[in-house]
Amino acid sequence: MATLLLYRGCVLLLLFINVCVSNTKILMSKAEEEAVEGFSVELIHRDSPKSPFYDPSLTPAQRISNAARRSADRAKRLVKRPNAAEGNIVANGGEYLLEYWLGTPKVKILGIADTGSDLIWTQCTPCSECYNQTAPLFDPSKSTSFNQLPCGSDSCVAVQGTSCGDNSHCQYQARYGDGSFTNGDVATETLTLGSTTESPVALRNATIGCGHNNDGTFDERGSGIVGLGGGFASLITQLGPSIGGKFSYCLLPLSNTEESSKLNFGSNAVVSGSGAVSTPLVDGETDTFYFLTLEAVSVGNNRIEFSSAGQQVGGNIIIDSGTTLTLLPTDFYSRVEDAVVEAVSAAERIGSPVSGLSLCYAASSPAALQAPPLTVHFDGADVKLSANNTFVLASDNEVCFTFASSQNLAIYGNLAQMDFLVGYDRQAKTVSFKPTNCANQ
Repeated sequence: MATLLLYRGCVLLLLFINVCVSNTKILMSKAEEEAVEGFSVELIHRDSPKSPFYDPSLTPAQRISNAARRSADRAKRLVKRPNAAEGNIVANGGEYLLEYWLGTPKVKILGIADTGSDLIWTQCTPCSECYNQTAPLFDPSKSTSFNQLPCGSDSCVAVQGTSCGDNSHCQYQARYGDGSFTNGDVATETLTLGSTTESPVALRNATIGCGHNNDGTFDERGSGIVGLGGGFASLITQLGPSIGGKFSYCLLPLSNTEESSKLNFGSNAVVSGSGAVSTPLVDGETDTFYFLTLEAVSVGNNRIEFSSAGQQVGGNIIIDSGTTLTLLPTDFYSRVEDAVVEAVSAAERIGSPVSGLSLCYAASSPAALQAPPLTVHFDGADVKLSANNTFVLASDNEVCFTFASSQNLAIYGNLAQMDFLVGYDRQAKTVSFKPTNCANQ
């Protein structure tokens, strides 16, 4: 039986983009007012055989164990908000890989895309210290559209943690909780995205980081990070008026690794119609994260109100594409787990085959467990999860609960988002959920 494939705490997807150079649509910088139609890019599951990250040697239990560990590590690292650009991102912990093009002429880059970070950066030559990567490093000297930003420029000042380097060039530094780091120049460059529905889209004068000193737990098959967060330097912010602050994605069920879905921008990203619900985005102490308000979790008809020592009431959970599990404060999680245990008392509970997951049962599939539906109650939005959202197949005859306890941030992870069209509208300050067969998107 085919089972779940997870790696490095995430369900990693690839955005494969076909470029037609003669038909490229140009977007203005965010300071300009040109608007375009919405567009979409194709998503491929991170553990699909089509993915360069696919590793057939790993067992399902190993992949889930990696997922649980990375989810916990991510929560620890996100809570440390160092005063440096992209200090929030966990190296190699993103949920998507984005294949995009940088420079003139275009050079293909494959970077981790993540809603929990902002800056777009890639490894560049010359490199005093770079981690090994399969593709050649980006060489800015060969691009006619590359420009280093001067110290004191608006973009330099707006990127967190910058300093003034040699020749008065703007530089950034980033440090990660696991010891990984990236240092380099802040620059502007032409960034091109493909589209499944329109001509390729070129973002002129995009603010990027050109990393000349990078090391840590990054994977050699990718280069750097593409931030989709709420800060100044993220791809979403820089696309600006052209997308109206809107983007959405639809994560496929883990059994559909051969299928693909889309990441949508602008008018293509509107989530509405029957079954759609919306909850407010809440301002947090950092612009990067997307904070929501969790009010309660229901197991069947048993509603467990959210409360936890030291947790604020509003903006108490982050929705994150880079975390696999849904992480809840320990005391609140315990009450949710107790309710699940009571509801499936007829099932055979077993010791967890996966480190980090405390609730597992003998069952051939999540549906076979016959657990009651679990509903996540956000402010103004009740999101009813299926068995595939709440239990994961760890092996042929073992399933485990996809929620876990955390002593750090509460995070709404990507397993709970599968088969939902999830739309972010930063102008309206909402996140919307719509039950959707993502394979048909």
